[in-house]
Amino acid sequence: MAEEIVNRIAESKLVTFNLEDFYPKGQRVVFDISDWLLEGFVLREKDFREQAKNHDWQQYKGAYVALVCSTDAIVPSWAFMLVSSYLQGIAKKTIIGDLENLESHLYQEVIDRLDVSDLEDKPVIIKGCSNKPVPKNAYIMIMQKLQPVVKSLMYGEACSSVPLYKKPRKK
Repeated sequence: MAEEIVNRIAESKLVTFNLEDFYPKGQRVVFDISDWLLEGFVLREKDFREQAKNHDWQQYKGAYVALVCSTDAIVPSWAFMLVSSYLQGIAKKTIIGDLENLESHLYQEVIDRLDVSDLEDKPVIIKGCSNKPVPKNAYIMIMQKLQPVVKSLMYGEACSSVPLYKKPRKK
């Protein structure tokens, strides 16, 4: 007579934490200010301000915007600030940096607001694979958020996880 197969993973108290579930919805846009620089390198204030004034800012409505300069131009801070001032009230969020910086910033905000009290003293696995662009920094951020609370932390899938942390037993 064959033994009954028991799915120990399904019966465990293990909680899977998927960062992808917290992915902020919205369009991501990279805004390259080098397009407004003379030959991509020289910022002429009058021309730059004219470009900003005449630009169609409504195309960024509700978007997350990453401001970059793709050339090696030395761009004063006020130039990014000026662009940001036009995006105020239109874009959901504006940062200086590339898309990965933007995603990290968005995840930092999400993780900072998370209430993880329901995970207290539970074994937690942080799901590793995702279909959305979860930045590597987000895994560190969630590790730092969860470690003081949980019983143990693992990374990966329940069937093949990597142990990362186990709360010391109280003496």
